[in-house]
Amino acid sequence: MNTLRPLFVFALAIFTLFGPTLSVNAADPEPAKALTPGDNLVVDGIPPIPGDLPAQVGRYTESRAAGFQDWHPSRLEMLITTRFGDTNQLHRVTQPGGDRTQLTFFPDRVDGGTFEPTKGEYFVFSKGAGGNEFNQNYRHNLADGEIILLTDGKSRNSGPTWSTHGERIAYTSTRRNGADTDIYLESPADPKSDRLLAELKGGGWESVDWSPDDKQLLVGEEVSINESYLWLFDTATGEKKEVTPRPPEGADKVSYSRARFAKDGKGVFATTDRESEFQRLAYIDLATGKHTYLLPDSKWDVDDWDLSPDGKQIAYTLNENGVSTLHLIEIVPGSGTVTARPQKDPVFNPPLPAVVISGLGWHRDPKQGLLAFNVAGARSPSDVYTWSTAGGKNTTARWTTSETGGLPATQFVEPELVRWKSFDGKEITGFLYAPDPKKFSGPRPVIINIHGGPESQYRPGFLGRNNYFINELGCAIVFPNVRGSAGYGKTFLKLDNGFKREDSYKDISALLDWIGTRQGLDAGRVMVTGGSYGGFMTLAVASNYADRIRCALDVVGPSNFVTFLKNTESYRRDLRRVEYGDERDPKMAEFLEQIAPLNKADKITKPLFVVQGANDPRVPKTEAEQIVATLKKQSTPVWFLMAKDEGHGFAKKKNADFQFYSTVQFIREHLLK
Repeated sequence: MNTLRPLFVFALAIFTLFGPTLSVNAADPEPAKALTPGDNLVVDGIPPIPGDLPAQVGRYTESRAAGFQDWHPSRLEMLITTRFGDTNQLHRVTQPGGDRTQLTFFPDRVDGGTFEPTKGEYFVFSKGAGGNEFNQNYRHNLADGEIILLTDGKSRNSGPTWSTHGERIAYTSTRRNGADTDIYLESPADPKSDRLLAELKGGGWESVDWSPDDKQLLVGEEVSINESYLWLFDTATGEKKEVTPRPPEGADKVSYSRARFAKDGKGVFATTDRESEFQRLAYIDLATGKHTYLLPDSKWDVDDWDLSPDGKQIAYTLNENGVSTLHLIEIVPGSGTVTARPQKDPVFNPPLPAVVISGLGWHRDPKQGLLAFNVAGARSPSDVYTWSTAGGKNTTARWTTSETGGLPATQFVEPELVRWKSFDGKEITGFLYAPDPKKFSGPRPVIINIHGGPESQYRPGFLGRNNYFINELGCAIVFPNVRGSAGYGKTFLKLDNGFKREDSYKDISALLDWIGTRQGLDAGRVMVTGGSYGGFMTLAVASNYADRIRCALDVVGPSNFVTFLKNTESYRRDLRRVEYGDERDPKMAEFLEQIAPLNKADKITKPLFVVQGANDPRVPKTEAEQIVATLKKQSTPVWFLMAKDEGHGFAKKKNADFQFYSTVQFIREHLLK
């Protein structure tokens, strides 16, 4: 379900590892030997990487980020994810600015963890293997460090949703047939208690919350990002009842997300775009179905929120053109409804001009009045902060301080929100990061970096290694939010669906026009890149506007939606058909074949770099292999990098490092020369 509406940015890889360096004798200088790629990497067409390159770029690969996961139920102690080795792992932090104690140690990243919510004697965490996204749940005992598998070890499983009394978890799994996400209940203290609650059709189901008495489970059903519904399941029998009404045939679809029971169990809170362009906070009375909108006049999405443990306050963030603001409302129960009293001003004054705030979570002890959240900005990786109302005072504390490779924060460029008109008069926006004009004179080469999703949004977080391109190579980077991006209303979100796909290409064409009018940018030196759907857009731009770019870099992008839809994992196929079109429809299949970059590869005449994970469940490696093979046959310059132990993007730092070194070489060779 879109309880996890896309907030992330799919740029080039984030996590990195300082690579090998070789010394050079000053009395008899020789070129540094080339780096040797790991046996896990498939390297084709990429020229040797100079051995001294890691030393040149090393500090830009050494940033890390921290993300809040959960509070201990009784102590002022939290779980976070961060990376001190090759991948993100779980760590414990016991005070603001305190040391981080690593708790998990795996070659693959740990995606999240939550404490058992009564005593906190163990936590449950989730991880996959080799990027396959077939996550399993595990119990980690804090007393003895024992780790116990809670799921079947084979299927794709969601993370746990804890019961109110903390004895059980609910989760969804594709265990039955690999495609449908059924609901299971289990006591983590006794893995043998695992049982199927309900068989369901489709891959978009997700357990959301338990009722205060644990007799009902709130479940979300996602049909697409524009259409989702809420259900109640009896936790004893599995019988279900739909909570939210379905619109009549032909009417606008409605989306519900981030739902949660009210404290008394008589209603649920959720964000929804019902009767609105934007996701608004609503209270839904379970007896009558009546919706009460807590922020009726909001002109931006509420993209994250959490209910305080006493049920009297909701902390929420607004996504204002990609920038977050954090607010608070007081909840006053009424007869079949609630009244909300919003605070006038934001409750948090961020340390940076433009930030992205995420991961809101109140401490379970209402006496603490303590809210945790993540803050990221152009000059700071994601770090964990808290806001407290204890003692009647509003105080903020910073719990983690993530490193930036020793580079001063002042060296990182703050973005500028830019706007341009597309072919049909629609205004498109993006964020421009421009190099220091005092350091780099004349018009600068431009990298256009298109986000994935496509129902996502570029937001001005930390650029990590991309800062090297700006600070050291003098490239400007533009992150556009073309039509189909989230954050600008549900009408804008649907403007690229199905037969409208090519309109999003035209937004990039209009951006290329705008670059030609912008002082300080060189329209004659443009590279386009992107990951996932952004990779598809990269290939689309490379095949439609080859005469307007110098080169392109496609990271895990589909090259033909027909073959993509046939080969992507079955649990997500129907969700993608709503966005891209159903390839089983002959007219749609004909259209998708017509616009496929693979079938227009003869028009891709500029150098292309393709990056792929061999275990990618979303965009199978065949999408990369077929475009690479086609370009090689027609002698278009093509570089190919595939990691055998990765999935949808490189999560392991050593792999991401080699990708970065190769990218630097590609930019030097094909954009800067």
